[in-house]
Amino acid sequence: MRANIRLDLDHSLGEIDPRLFSGFLEHMGRAVYEGIYDPGSPLSDANGFRTDVGAALRTLGMPYVRYPGGNFVSNYDWRDGIGPPEDRPVRPDFAWRSIEPNTFGVDEFVRWCRWLNAEPMMAVNLGTLGPREAAELVEYCNLPGGTQWSDARRQHGNHEPHHIDLWCLGNEMDGPWQAGHCTAEAYAAKAQQAARLMKGIDPSIELVACGSSGRSMPTYLEWDRVVLEACWEDVEYISAHRYSRNTEDDSAWFLAEGVEIDRILDDYAGLIAYVRGVKKSDKRVSVAFDEWNVWYKNRQTDGGWSHAPHLIEEVYNLEDALVCAQFLNSFLRHADVVKIACIAQIVNVIAPILTSPDGILIQSIYYPLQLFSQHARGVSLTPVVDGPTYTAGARGEVPVVDVSASYDPASGVVSLFLVNRSLSQNIDVQVSFGARRATPNPTSTVLTGNDPKAHNTWEQPDVVKPAPGSASVGAEGLVHVRAPSLGLTVVHVPLEGEGK
Repeated sequence: MRANIRLDLDHSLGEIDPRLFSGFLEHMGRAVYEGIYDPGSPLSDANGFRTDVGAALRTLGMPYVRYPGGNFVSNYDWRDGIGPPEDRPVRPDFAWRSIEPNTFGVDEFVRWCRWLNAEPMMAVNLGTLGPREAAELVEYCNLPGGTQWSDARRQHGNHEPHHIDLWCLGNEMDGPWQAGHCTAEAYAAKAQQAARLMKGIDPSIELVACGSSGRSMPTYLEWDRVVLEACWEDVEYISAHRYSRNTEDDSAWFLAEGVEIDRILDDYAGLIAYVRGVKKSDKRVSVAFDEWNVWYKNRQTDGGWSHAPHLIEEVYNLEDALVCAQFLNSFLRHADVVKIACIAQIVNVIAPILTSPDGILIQSIYYPLQLFSQHARGVSLTPVVDGPTYTAGARGEVPVVDVSASYDPASGVVSLFLVNRSLSQNIDVQVSFGARRATPNPTSTVLTGNDPKAHNTWEQPDVVKPAPGSASVGAEGLVHVRAPSLGLTVVHVPLEGEGK
């Protein structure tokens, strides 16, 4: 099979926000305890932070990490997780029927983020707590001193403010499973009150309002409309969530998941434009896609009232990784709409990294995030693709090649991200760049294999792993790429001419 891709450096969607490659950490299962935080382990430092986990996460270059939930946050009192650890209360966790010792809390999380070279993205409880407690958390984190909660932070050894600039106003409040679940109107009123109190403490912060928790919700988009119309002047982002699944074991259908992700982002673009028009507003509100991943194999969410239970420790395979790459492709193709995205989650719980007492296992979904975060720089280009289609079950005819591209004016490099959805056929791709020509030295990296169910194990940790690919430049300055079936191909092309 063959495909042609045309890229024009004058046709872009705008800057790629590095926050698209952020992560999510929840107090669930072994994500925190035995995940990032494991005091007493020979693999942990003096703060209890797992150094092998930290090294693997640094390679992903996540600029922000969302915390502490997730469903957990809606019954969480942040005040339980501050002060001397030995004085902190042990609580039952409503969301996951687990025991929360609170030995890891706000200050430990901020310290861990800065150790990781990431910034904290803090969620507040608008389920069982309210606007006042949310504003007091901003006071604790961001004021220099001289008030009750900022002085409490200083007394706990954190003399300088944490300077947390990105905050989530609750989590999935449209969901009946959520502690404090309410109607869109009730949530919007509470979120607006919280936003105004929080920005009254620190006007510099940015806020994410809860959008729909999924496209299958009966209130999808109507919830978002109500919230946006009420909170438009008070928030900067509306959240979107999606967990993709292949419960029917139909790989052809599953590998067309990017079509659904595009629809969700198109939905939000239209809704935001509508509310902006109704408001006659010059303000821009963007999407924070702050939970996304594949999740369907391990549905164990009941902790049985134990500490750090093994919950939803999904095993990820090659086709899962290719779906994750399509999330990232869609985010780049909608770079004008989505500014923040958080893979959910980062360690042990539906995560790219699994831990044991002896080390870590890198799962297949780790590699798309690594490749995109390292190479998607500058502006997002608009690819024009002329290529074959295939029948993706109920999704109908879908392009075989799923494509996004970036151009970094500072280096003069185009990065091309191609997912070949075909289960069996390689594709020869020709790439042109308008009036520009490629230099003779493009490079290519592929993540591929013959079996969509192939996955890494503790015994065989390198079954799914990136390898060098094939790319060359013809006499006409076009790039020729071999995109293997069941594969993600990432191509880096330095261009000739000015503008580097």
